[in-house]
Amino acid sequence: MERNFQLAIECAIDIGEIIISKEGFERPEDYRSVFLILGKHGVLPEDFAEKFSAAAGFRNLLVHIYEKIDLDIIEKYLVENLEDFDVFASYIVEYVEKVQK
Repeated sequence: MERNFQLAIECAIDIGEIIISKEGFERPEDYRSVFLILGKHGVLPEDFAEKFSAAAGFRNLLVHIYEKIDLDIIEKYLVENLEDFDVFASYIVEYVEKVQK
């Protein structure tokens, strides 16, 4: 479960980095910045970008401090934030459709 969650976050980061590169946006300083840059440039709504950027921090916990991760925290995050990945995907679809026109 932890690994799949980590991979989902990393996929979202990768998608964001591809868009940033394609559009020539400023280079992100860290993973959190990927989402904030997308918000700044209108790919994501800024309030959603700010909220979703927390996933990057959670990814870092999963990767670097995994032995100390409390399973209750992971369950809470999944229950409260899992739908954010669907929302992120819908904004990315909107962006792709807009740039294809």
